[in-house]
Amino acid sequence: MLPGMTKITNAMTVDVEDYFQVSAFEQSISRDRWDSMPVRVQQNTLRVLDLFAEHQVKATFFMLGWVAERFPELVKQIIEQGHELASHGYSHYRVTSQTRPEFYEDIARAKKLLEDLSGVEVKGYRAPSYSIGKANLWAHEEIERAGYLYSSSVYPVQHDLYGFPEAPRYRFKCREALFEIPISTLQLGGRNIPIGGGGYFRLYPYAFSKWAIQKVNNKEEKPTIFYFHPWEIDTGQPRQSQASWKSRFRHYLNLGRMESRLKSLCSDFSWDRMDQVFLKG
Repeated sequence: MLPGMTKITNAMTVDVEDYFQVSAFEQSISRDRWDSMPVRVQQNTLRVLDLFAEHQVKATFFMLGWVAERFPELVKQIIEQGHELASHGYSHYRVTSQTRPEFYEDIARAKKLLEDLSGVEVKGYRAPSYSIGKANLWAHEEIERAGYLYSSSVYPVQHDLYGFPEAPRYRFKCREALFEIPISTLQLGGRNIPIGGGGYFRLYPYAFSKWAIQKVNNKEEKPTIFYFHPWEIDTGQPRQSQASWKSRFRHYLNLGRMESRLKSLCSDFSWDRMDQVFLKG
């Protein structure tokens, strides 16, 4: 932990999906090709587990049902190593592209599958591409109905693919039995700046990410949420030359620096599972 820091434990999270399942490639890689693509999510997630073990970090793994179904041993390893298993839905459809019945069926299917494979209760859900916003808050009703206790599906920023800038920046009760825990932001110049991980973490200099997390911890005395994907430490993944320039830039930017930055992040701050940081007390 950095000198002078408030002793706050942040939440480390991993969205377990493969490189070909990201929303940025949905126009160039059709779903009917998924089963024929070279799969790398298992080996990359094992690398993430090793990194966390080395730094004694516990995390929450928001796992895609599609992945869990094909790699049940990976589900068991996540549990055996003391991490929290949570749901990323089954098929990685954005909420904005589904009807209410389709959405409910997807998240309920994923919850049952993960619980059957792991033998533990799955409390958390995260929507693909943070696709819950002002126009589809009905999704929280369906998440509650499916039996989840918390959602981490809102990103209170302005973005071309997602975002709900008017949302609260910190945990709030969105239903009688459901909390929404938004991805972390820092207020600068009257705007919410994304500091929760992913492509932004690869884009920013590490010094900025460290400063921003420390500022939220020290000045606002709040925990932050950090997220990333196993493919973000994989420089050897097959390149998707048919994708748009913007999609390729966002996906491949600084992949080679990601693992060393994660190691620094694990050393510089205190981290734990979502349920331990946000549901206790």
